[in-house]
Amino acid sequence: MSDIAKARRQGRIRRHRRVRKKVHGTAARPRLAVYRSNKHISVQVIDDDAGATLAAASSVEADQRSIGGGGTVAAAARVGEMVAERAKAAGITTVVFDRGGFAYHGRVAAIAEAARHAGLEF
Repeated sequence: MSDIAKARRQGRIRRHRRVRKKVHGTAARPRLAVYRSNKHISVQVIDDDAGATLAAASSVEADQRSIGGGGTVAAAARVGEMVAERAKAAGITTVVFDRGGFAYHGRVAAIAEAARHAGLEF
């Protein structure tokens, strides 16, 4: 890994730690955590008190891979809709958004907007 890549990764981890000081998921209002790589995006609904993942969706899943590339805004919107549907099926209506140290722009914002549109409240 190059020095620039290490610096970017360390910066993201530092930002994520700073965000996680304030963002905590409970059973009543779990945390919607986003992870973005260059090729894919994944989202989890997490109850931090129990240490359990309540719902998850990713662009790595077979049905999403067949549709198209996982590193696009359109793929992020599909994943956001999927996680909202799965969370609602698990009885979750409100979540707290954890951007994971990533900028709220592009794919990360697309996930949030799609999840809101599908019925999750932030």
